[in-house]
Amino acid sequence: WAQQRFECLLFKVAGLTLAVPLVELGGVLEIEEELRPLFGQPDWFLGLLPSKTAGTVKAIDTARWVMPEKYPEDACKLFKYLILVGSSEWGLACHSVEEAITLEPHQVRWRNGRRRRPWLAGTVVEHMCAILDVSALLELLEQHRLKSVPRK
Repeated sequence: WAQQRFECLLFKVAGLTLAVPLVELGGVLEIEEELRPLFGQPDWFLGLLPSKTAGTVKAIDTARWVMPEKYPEDACKLFKYLILVGSSEWGLACHSVEEAITLEPHQVRWRNGRRRRPWLAGTVVEHMCAILDVSALLELLEQHRLKSVPRK
C-alpha cells in the first residue's frame, strides 16, 4: 500500500496524532459502555469491549503502548473510540477520530531498520502524524499474548 498514493485515517491519543492506512483499518467503534477488565493483564491492556458488529474486541491503551515514557496518567479516562486494526480482534483506544487524508509516498519520512518502535512506519511532517505499521503492531501484540483468564 505504501508504494503508491494511499489514504489514512487520523486519530488522536494523548495529544499525539496517529494515522492508520485505510487498507489496514478494520473499523471504528465508539466506546459506549465500560470495558471489561481482565485480572492479571499488562498495564497497556484496557479490557474487552463486546460489539455486535466486531465481536469481542481487545482494547489497547494506545498512549501507554506508543509512548510509555511520556504517558499522561489521566489518558485512559478520556478514551472515546477504538480503532480496529486489520481483521484482528485488537482495538486501539483513542480520544478522537479526525479525518481521512490522502498521501503520496514521497510525503512520508519512512523509517528503516525499525528495531525500536517497529510499529512506526514513518511520519508525515505536513500533518504532524505518525503512520502505524499495522502488521508489525499485530505481530508485537501476538508476541505479548494476554495471559489466560484466571479460573475461579
